[in-house]
This record gives sequence, C-alpha cells and structure tokens, in this order.
Amino acid sequence: METLCVIIGGALGSTTRFYLGKRFATRHQHLPIGTFVINVSGAFLLGVVTGFDISTLLYGLFAEGFLGAYTTFSTFMFEDFVLLKNNRILSAIFYVVATLVLSFGAFYGGFLMANTLIG
Repeated sequence: METLCVIIGGALGSTTRFYLGKRFATRHQHLPIGTFVINVSGAFLLGVVTGFDISTLLYGLFAEGFLGAYTTFSTFMFEDFVLLKNNRILSAIFYVVATLVLSFGAFYGGFLMANTLIG
C-alpha cells in the first residue's frame, strides 16, 4: 500500500511540476525562475510535512511521492551547467547559493510552522 501511495504522489508531483514549469517558462535572462520557485516551495512543503506527525502512508504520498517528483535536482544542475557554459559565472554561483540557502530556510520555516500549529 505504501508503494501505491508513492506512485500516486509521484504522478501528481511530476504533473504539477510540469505545469508550473510551463507557467514560469518566460524565464528571467539570468536565472531559471521556474525551477527555483519549484525547488524552494518544495523544500517549504517538505518542512511542513516533516513537522507534522503523519502516518507512513501519508508521508509516502506527500513527501516521498509528490514532493520527490515535484522538486528537481537534475534540472537544477542542468540549468546551472547552461549558465556556466554561457559564461554567466556570477549568475550560476548566485543560482546555486540562493537555491540552497533559501531552500534550507524554507524547509526550516515550514517545519517550525507545522510544529507551531500542532504544538
């Protein structure tokens, strides 16, 4: 049953990422905004899910399934590679640092928010 939850969550997460990515397709010249928004928001949502004491099935559905498919490390790496390849060194460095710092902050903020709501 847990595997089925991950499969369903993964299908929903990848579909959501696909449509949001298309929505943000008008990219800023220096940064791939779509992937950035998806990864930071996914980190926040993972923090919220982690902060709540939910069942293994719900965790599999939301965290491992939906958010595992929604966020995208491989696209993040590819887009950073393209920035470097196009000699946008400062943009590439900013993109990596901003994504990691803001994603960690978003995760922690979501975790704290969930703990405040239940606690």
